[in-house]
Amino acid sequence: MSIIQVEGLKYKYPDTDQLALDDISFEVKQGEFIGLIGRNTAGKSTLCFALSGLVPHFFNGGYGGKVFVNGLEVRQHEVGDIAAHVGLVFENPFSQMTASKYTVFEEIAFGLENMGVERNEMITRMDESLDLLDITSIKDKHPFDLSGGQMQRVAIASVIAMKPKILILDEPTSQLDPQGSEEVFKVVENLTKEGITIIMAEHKIDKLAEYADKVALIDHGKLIDFDTPAKVFSRDDLPDYGITAPTATRIGKALGIKDSKTDLFPVTIKAISREIGDKL
Repeated sequence: MSIIQVEGLKYKYPDTDQLALDDISFEVKQGEFIGLIGRNTAGKSTLCFALSGLVPHFFNGGYGGKVFVNGLEVRQHEVGDIAAHVGLVFENPFSQMTASKYTVFEEIAFGLENMGVERNEMITRMDESLDLLDITSIKDKHPFDLSGGQMQRVAIASVIAMKPKILILDEPTSQLDPQGSEEVFKVVENLTKEGITIIMAEHKIDKLAEYADKVALIDHGKLIDFDTPAKVFSRDDLPDYGITAPTATRIGKALGIKDSKTDLFPVTIKAISREIGDKL
């Protein structure tokens, strides 16, 4: 069953002539991890805003088509209603922190307090989120004393505590080092195992190739492709859209290594090793 349905979505920001999103349609099943790729200004962030209700309710502008999240048509419901189903994590974790709380535990409680969640239920949700994000050990630390990876995990925990069925992440690793990026991707992998649907705009192609179920290639507001990482990253025209194929795919093409079952180029080093091993 599809938890997200996008039908002919078009959007134009106020005082602009060009469509930021141009006739986009796709569906996402519950529990899938979808990666959004494309050059800067391709429309990835705008699509994230459209799935969370910020487009059209906050940004206004010209809007056409329909977006359904967990059965709700976004245009027909307020952002607050959509927020009960969709959580949004921004690129910079600093922008998601309240700057008014002295511990990680209090930071995660902030959203639940605003929702009016009963105290015992609130504590249960906070403990679950801390455990799921593996940050229980830092719950008494000040949020701004954390590393970038830890801070991003706190931002995600704050959203997860509100129990959204869909989590949207807009380039959450762009300001993180490799270790911090790996932490975030591991967390996202665990969330999908919990049945949470993930939409992630991301420039770290190798990571999306390893973790995503499907990849959406966007360019100038148009959905160019929406398929498995192997199919999308095997395209010969990726450079035309500002995308460099994953390292494993480039190695596979150079050495003529393809997946024996799909006849597509590998997208992970593990896949290359498997194919080489099968031939020995």
